[in-house]
Amino acid sequence: MTYRYVIIGAGRQGTAAAYDLARFGEAESILLGDMEKEKAKASAARINRLIGREVAQGVFLDASDPAGLAAVLQGADVALSAVTYYHNLAISRACIAAAVSLCDMGGNTDVVWQQLDLDEAAKAAGVSLLPDCGMGPGLINNMGVYVMEQLDDPREVYLYDAGLPQKPTPPWSYLCTFHLNGLTNEYDHEATFIRDGKLTLVPSFTELENIYIPALGELEAFVISGSMSTSADTHLGKLKTYENKVLRYPGHFQTFEAYKRLGLFSEEAVDLDGVSIVPRNFYHKLLQGKITAEKVEDICVMRAVAYGRKGERDLRVTLDLVDRYDPETGFTSMERLTGWHCALMMGFQARGEVGPGAHRMETVSAARIMDELTKRGIQWTVKTKPVYHENGGKRKKVLL
Repeated sequence: MTYRYVIIGAGRQGTAAAYDLARFGEAESILLGDMEKEKAKASAARINRLIGREVAQGVFLDASDPAGLAAVLQGADVALSAVTYYHNLAISRACIAAAVSLCDMGGNTDVVWQQLDLDEAAKAAGVSLLPDCGMGPGLINNMGVYVMEQLDDPREVYLYDAGLPQKPTPPWSYLCTFHLNGLTNEYDHEATFIRDGKLTLVPSFTELENIYIPALGELEAFVISGSMSTSADTHLGKLKTYENKVLRYPGHFQTFEAYKRLGLFSEEAVDLDGVSIVPRNFYHKLLQGKITAEKVEDICVMRAVAYGRKGERDLRVTLDLVDRYDPETGFTSMERLTGWHCALMMGFQARGEVGPGAHRMETVSAARIMDELTKRGIQWTVKTKPVYHENGGKRKKVLL
């Protein structure tokens, strides 16, 4: 059986998703829509060239235009929103009206909760909504579920993830492979963790620690917002601890935390010699060319660690995933892990593995997701080790 897909937004991640759908999604057709028609056409041409058949088509699409959305959704099976999160609620409603399932790349948990409130409407229309997919908060939380499922009684889960340049160049040693405002949002707000069995708000740019990753050496790990989505709420009552930190090359924390303390992340206008400016806009204007590049050879590292019991033993389960830029297709690792995660979810939706209704992405089968990554050549390993106790039965800290 074949399916018809629509990609709303023909940027980096949307193009990667379209490629994966053409390879693994049993795609009859893929319609890529974008405000820049030539970008959409170039994206479609790239997919067709890589796949070797005319499966993709690029068209003009304004995601904020209801009539335009309705027209491109006509007759589709599943759509992907690869545009800014503030369009996603309206796109969800448009998909329900058109009887088309929707996956999206999220970006704002408040919007996700509003989408999940459309559960009954989605069921009535016979379609599924699956928000907040991609590398993070999507895949990293699926990995968290995977390591939990290796234990009879999981108690603590720690998640770490990063997209970094393979060859860091000082002084930044970082390249942003997604929208710069998305990076600043992650750095500016609070994360929702589970600590001591309770939902806990933790400020971003706090709790710095060092983590050793064999592929990259010693990295900095610290709190950012946005990577948990609905997962902490989902696991509440099941876990004592559930948290996530981002990984960066040494020195990143000190530099960007200083920008935050200076107020450069603020979206409130300030007066500068009679001129009103928004600090964040000014900050992005200066930073954009410093940490972005036309060609990025990146590496993504992801780690999920669970502590708990299996049978009579206390164990630590560690899932490590490492992926790199692919010179054969030209896709960055960030594009692969973000776009392909969305695409495999869309395949589940098209084939009915995800039924009608609005779903939290962390409730989709983690085992199936990891199997699909293996089919795509994504390398990951799982290691299990016993945990020893001391000091009256408290767990001895084991270096990650």
